[in-house]
Amino acid sequence: MNKLIRSVASIAVATLLSTAAVQAAEVKAGDLVISQSWSRATPGGAKVAGGFLTIQNKGSSVDRLVSGTADIAGKVEIHEMSMDNGVMKMRPLDKGLAIEPGKTVTLMPGSYHIMLMDLKGPLKQGDKVPVTLQFEKAGKVQVTLDVEGVGAKAPGDTGGSMMKMDHGTMDHSGHGMKK
Repeated sequence: MNKLIRSVASIAVATLLSTAAVQAAEVKAGDLVISQSWSRATPGGAKVAGGFLTIQNKGSSVDRLVSGTADIAGKVEIHEMSMDNGVMKMRPLDKGLAIEPGKTVTLMPGSYHIMLMDLKGPLKQGDKVPVTLQFEKAGKVQVTLDVEGVGAKAPGDTGGSMMKMDHGTMDHSGHGMKK
């Protein structure tokens, strides 16, 4: 019985350690803590990808994510996605994204995100994509996006299916989709 308990305990510890190693490293910059940075794999020929992460402001003043750069992309922008009268709209945040003191902001699919544009190649599941984020106060911060599956909804998700877009038409005027 003791051998069985030790075996189960060993497997549990090994699983916890391997799971922790898979997740992107936490990055500290000034009063900011950046964690859970990830992206989705892209199909061949795709020219854009989203980047997602969590930013916690442990300070007493606002900081702002204003821009970014990445070798894999010609341009990096900070975007917001929202619904307006049944139309999904995406727009760049020209003044950046405020990270209020004592608050946590999560960039995720369907909300705030980093937009990697003019991709120079596809993102493949398992890749590690370096991105430099620019904050007003914390300055330049290097993060690594862990590339998950094409349909992933969160870090560590293998992404079994892609978001379906066959129920609407693209609204090219506002970067959105009509239902």
